[in-house]
Amino acid sequence: NEKTIPTVLTTSQKLSTGVDARNVRNIVLMRPVNSMIEFKQIIGRGTRLYDGKDYFTIYDFVRAHHHFNDPEWDGDPIEPDPPGGGGGGGNGEPKPPGPMPEPQPAVVKIKIKLADGKARSIQSMTATTFWSADGKPMSAAQFLESLFGALPEFFKDEDELRALWSAPDTRRKLLEGLAEKGFGKEPLAEMQKVIEAQSSDLFDVLAYVAFALAPQTRAERAAMAKTEVHQQFTDRQQAFVDFVLAQYVKEGVEELDAEKLTPLLRLRYNNAIADAVADLGSADQIRKVFVGFQKYLYEANPN
Repeated sequence: NEKTIPTVLTTSQKLSTGVDARNVRNIVLMRPVNSMIEFKQIIGRGTRLYDGKDYFTIYDFVRAHHHFNDPEWDGDPIEPDPPGGGGGGGNGEPKPPGPMPEPQPAVVKIKIKLADGKARSIQSMTATTFWSADGKPMSAAQFLESLFGALPEFFKDEDELRALWSAPDTRRKLLEGLAEKGFGKEPLAEMQKVIEAQSSDLFDVLAYVAFALAPQTRAERAAMAKTEVHQQFTDRQQAFVDFVLAQYVKEGVEELDAEKLTPLLRLRYNNAIADAVADLGSADQIRKVFVGFQKYLYEANPN
């Protein structure tokens, strides 16, 4: 920090968190960042205060910031000054309106009737290509039919799926088993798009394919869970669970993995784990809260 000569330090996932180099003035992103928590931690390396440092610059070569809009954290955007000072053609006159955008083609769906006698709807115009376990290309319809045929190996009914998905450990084992059969997270995420459930959970993909259950959005699941959470936990535990639910709504079910507990605590408590323990109890109690509330996300909708 005390040197005046330029210093360039290049790492991969070594200085993203826990580093207090206060004179960092440039951050260069050259690899994809898939987690809101990691993105904020990386950007946080540049927010440290230092004498004579009024700003820092982010060079984002992978457009990571496009995935992590967070108005509460970012603040209101500052509009750039219009070119020429008048926003027009340089003579103070307003620019004429541009051409009207071409209308988007209507989404066409096809229905696939499976062995249970129920139909599943998928987009017919998707450009996604799926792959079988032996490396052969498959259509979305073929992948859906193949997944439908494989799922009974993993759970016998809707209740068992909900139970498996409600705990991080059994959810991870289920996903690992599916991946071994050729149904990994990436193709399941693509199937989310095909059934127009991008705002839902991977649980909804499995429930839709296996039982024709209509997908719920993550926001709907979080709202439903809060009712139970606010009856079962203390005020401070509720505040932490509400924070985790907000991350879940933004990022997806990966935020509920056991490995995410410590990063979530660090983000919620500004790296002060001692404050988290003071608020939430021992490490064992914190884990029980983190694991315990998840079942409320996947309870059957009473409606």
